[in-house]
Amino acid sequence: TATPIPRSVAMTVFGDLTVSTLAQLPAGRADVTTTVVDATRRSAWVERAWERVAEEVAQGRQAFVVAPHIGGGKEADGLGVVELAARLSEGPLAGVRVGVLHGRLPAEEKAAVMGAFAAGEVDVLVATTIIEVGVDVPNATMMIIWDADRFGISQLHQLRGRIGRGGLPGVCLLVSSAEPEAPSWERLAAIAGTRDGFALAELDLAQRREGDVLG
Repeated sequence: TATPIPRSVAMTVFGDLTVSTLAQLPAGRADVTTTVVDATRRSAWVERAWERVAEEVAQGRQAFVVAPHIGGGKEADGLGVVELAARLSEGPLAGVRVGVLHGRLPAEEKAAVMGAFAAGEVDVLVATTIIEVGVDVPNATMMIIWDADRFGISQLHQLRGRIGRGGLPGVCLLVSSAEPEAPSWERLAAIAGTRDGFALAELDLAQRREGDVLG
């Protein structure tokens, strides 16, 4: 299971089940290089990240930019999707076709934006985790996850799975301004170090524990 919930754990521990392990990537998937970008101590890397997105677009490819919240209000700190999209369109990605996707949009508008991205009419899609599952755009080769320390291991792993789906190598950049001693760095380092979902699930279990299986 992609999300190891206690019920699944209980079934595998106490049930008389035959377990099949799918350890290989599906056919046609390419390698994805993941790098953690320390936005506080290496601000130049952030600027380079946006340049890298522009380079991918110039080669006819597409990119995702994921933020932890919608923004446009006072509900959270940091840049949300709305502010991030505006800054990119006016700055480092000026001239690039930038789309915005989040849960507050009407259903018709969400479908139109996603359809435009899938059709190649949008170069960079700035979105919330609404794109975490069920999105298959083979031409998308790059992802920047903004404030990546605010996401869990499962979310980061699922998000990264949106790129490298068309045979072209992918690049995933995890941008974080977290303090050096923050426990979130262990999560980010783990994601950068492996694409093995089984290993990541073990770390996720160790960090969050398994819940009350018999409750």
